[in-house]
Amino acid sequence: MNKKQKKVLRRIVLSVLLLGLIYALFTLHVLPENRWLELGLYLIPYLVIGYDILLKAAKGLRNAQPFDENFLMAVATVGAIALGEYLEGAAVMLFYQIGELFQSYAVGKSRRSISALMDIRPDTANVAREDGTLEQVDPDEVPVGTVIWVQPGEKIPIDGVVVEGQSTLDTAALTGESVPRDVWEGEEVVSGCVNLNGLLKVRTTREFGESTASKILDLVENASSKKSRQENFISRFARVYTPVVCLGALLLALLPPLANLLLGRGSDWSTWIYRALTFLVISCPCALVISIPLSFFAGIGGASGAGVLVKGSKYMETLSRVRLLAFDKTGTMTQGVFEVQGVHHSAMEERELLELATLAESYSTHPISRSLQRAWGGVPDKSRVGELREIPGQGVVAQVDGKSVAVGNDKLMAALGVEAIACRSAGTVVHVAVDGAYAGHILITDMLKPTAREAVAALKSAGVERAVMLTGDSRSAAEETARALGGVEYFAGLLPADKVAKVEELLARKPKGAALAFVGDGINDAPVLSRADLGIAMGALGSDAAIEAADVVLMDDNPLKVAKAIRIAKKCLRIVYENIVFAIGVKLLCLLLGALGLANMWAAIFADVGVMVIAVLNAIRALRVKNL
Repeated sequence: MNKKQKKVLRRIVLSVLLLGLIYALFTLHVLPENRWLELGLYLIPYLVIGYDILLKAAKGLRNAQPFDENFLMAVATVGAIALGEYLEGAAVMLFYQIGELFQSYAVGKSRRSISALMDIRPDTANVAREDGTLEQVDPDEVPVGTVIWVQPGEKIPIDGVVVEGQSTLDTAALTGESVPRDVWEGEEVVSGCVNLNGLLKVRTTREFGESTASKILDLVENASSKKSRQENFISRFARVYTPVVCLGALLLALLPPLANLLLGRGSDWSTWIYRALTFLVISCPCALVISIPLSFFAGIGGASGAGVLVKGSKYMETLSRVRLLAFDKTGTMTQGVFEVQGVHHSAMEERELLELATLAESYSTHPISRSLQRAWGGVPDKSRVGELREIPGQGVVAQVDGKSVAVGNDKLMAALGVEAIACRSAGTVVHVAVDGAYAGHILITDMLKPTAREAVAALKSAGVERAVMLTGDSRSAAEETARALGGVEYFAGLLPADKVAKVEELLARKPKGAALAFVGDGINDAPVLSRADLGIAMGALGSDAAIEAADVVLMDDNPLKVAKAIRIAKKCLRIVYENIVFAIGVKLLCLLLGALGLANMWAAIFADVGVMVIAVLNAIRALRVKNL
C-alpha cells in the first residue's frame, strides 16, 4: 500500500471502532436516548471517514460539475442522517470508502504487475573511463556512438552493435519467449535484453529515449489514449446516466407524496425520501467507470508480457473481431533466410553469373541480395557498379563493368523485352539479362518456420474463418508454401499496390461486424498494414518501422503469436462484456427494488460497493494470459 492508501485504511479502522462503540453505548443503554446526542456522536465517525468525499462533492458543485459518485454519496448519506438514520448514513460512507480503497489497491496492484512484466528499461549504463575503470552513468546522458559495457546479468540499456565479445541474450521481456539468442561481434542488440554470460562491448546506435525498450514502454503507457468503443460508450453513458438517476431520485422523493396528498392520504415524506436516497446509492456508476478501462489496461499489460504489444484498447477490441487474416509470406511464415539452390540455363560459368547478379544487387538489403552474396562467396566491389535503377516489385538494372545487367522477376524481363525461360522447380526465380540478352536464372528457396503450419491450425481454432497469403513471389513458390501450410488460399506476384487492392477486395466481402487483419514485416508492407482493419507487424524486434506502422506488434517472429494475440483479445473483451452486463443488470434490479421499497441502504451498499469489488476482481483476470 502507498501512503495515501494507508491513511485511508487508518481512517476506516478508526471509523469502525467509533461506530461499534457508539452503537454499543446506545444499544446497551449506557447513554440516554437523545436525538441530538446521537446525531453529534455519529457525526464524528461520519466526518472521519467521509470528509474528503464531502469536500469533493462541494468542489464539483463549485465547478458546475456536480454529477459524479462523490455528489451521489454526499447527498445520500447527508439525507439519511437528516431523516434520523444516523448509523446507516455513516455506514454507507464507510463501506463506500472501503470499496474505494479496494479499488485503488486493485488498480495499483495491476499496474505494478504490468510494470514488473515490462521492467525492461535499465537505470544505468556502464561507460569505460580513460584509465580503464567503469563508470555508471544515466543512459539519457550517453551519446550515440559511445561504447558501453554490458556485464553478465545486466540488461542492455541502449540499442547498438556488438563491437567485442560473445554471449547469449534472454529476450523474454521483449518477446515472451524463453529461448535465448546467441550474439557475437557485428550483431545488432536491442535494449531490454538480459546478457546471460559473456561480457559485451556495444557501440550505441540510438539515444536512450529512442531505443526499443523506451519505445515499447511509451506505447504501453499511452495505450489508454486510444479508447475502444466500449470505453467511449461507458464515458458517454456515465455523463448521461448520473443526471438522469439524480432526476429520477428527486421525482421519487416528490411525486408519490404529492400524489398521496392530492388523493387525501398521508404524504409519508420520510419513506419516499429514504427510498430516493437508497436509489441514489444504488445508482453510483463506479463499477462500470472503473472496471471497463481496468479490463483493457490489464489485457494490454498481460499481452505485453507475452510479447504482444497492442497500441490501444480500440485495437484490442478490433483484434477480438478478426475473422479474416491476410499475411505476407517471406519473414512471416517463412524464415526469410534465402539460399541459392541452383543456376539454370546459363550460357556463362555459374560463378560469373552469380558475380554479375551479386554486383547488381550489392546496394540492396533484401534477403535475396544477401543469399546471392553468400552463394558467390565474396564481398562485392561496389566501385565496379555504375548507374543503378531499382524498379519496385520487379528488380534492378545496373551498369556492371560497363555491361547492362538486369536482375529480377518475369515482369522485369517482360518490361525489357527479354524472353525469360520458365523454371519448373518451386522457389523464387531470379532472372538475369546481360546487355539485353537472357543469361539464365538463379533458383532461390526459403524454408518454412518450424511453427508455421501449427500457426495456421491455431488461427482456425482462434476463430479465423479465412486465411489468405499475399506475396510478391512467383506462383510456383507461393503454391509450394501454401501447400506446406496446409492448403491456405494465396495470391502470388503482387506488388505493394496490388496487396492493398487485394485487401480492399477482401474488406468489401467480409461478414458484417468482422475485422480483417494483415500480418507483415512492418517495413515493405506498411501501405497494406495501414489499409487493413488491423495491422500486425511480425518479427519486429527492434524495427522502428514495424512499431510505427502497425497497430499490434509481435516482438518476435513466431507466427503462433498471432493466434495467441487473438485469444488474449477475446478473453479481454469477454471480461469487459461480463462486467457491463453484470453491473448494469444488478443495478437495474436493485434500482427497481429500491423504488418499490424492497431494498434498503444495506442492499444499496451491495449494489454499489459489492458490484464494484466483483467487477474489479473480474477485470484483473485479463492479466493472466500465460495458458491461452
